[in-house]
Amino acid sequence: MCGGCVGTEYPERGTTCLEGGSFLLNFVGCAQCGRRDFVLVGNRAAGLHDGEEIVTYDHLCKNCHHLIAHHEYTFSVVDDYQEYTMLCLLCGRAEDSISILPDDPRQMTPLF
Repeated sequence: MCGGCVGTEYPERGTTCLEGGSFLLNFVGCAQCGRRDFVLVGNRAAGLHDGEEIVTYDHLCKNCHHLIAHHEYTFSVVDDYQEYTMLCLLCGRAEDSISILPDDPRQMTPLF
């Protein structure tokens, strides 16, 4: 992975977890060939591990195939919530949790 290709290493992305694609606003250009072009996705792998869906892939320079960053996305169901995480030098780090119930108990206001 290359810190010279990105503006900010592991930027905080709040709840934005990407299962695919690239955060191009953080890509300043390839440190190896010096060009700023599209970013390719390579070596994509998806699978289940202990009930958790894990998707990994590499961000590669379109021109010289330099490895910009390794991307990891996870999804799991814990209790009544869908849990998402993302960790990537280019795309950043993020976590999200969404209730699978019709009404999210965390969003309910007490009646009394």
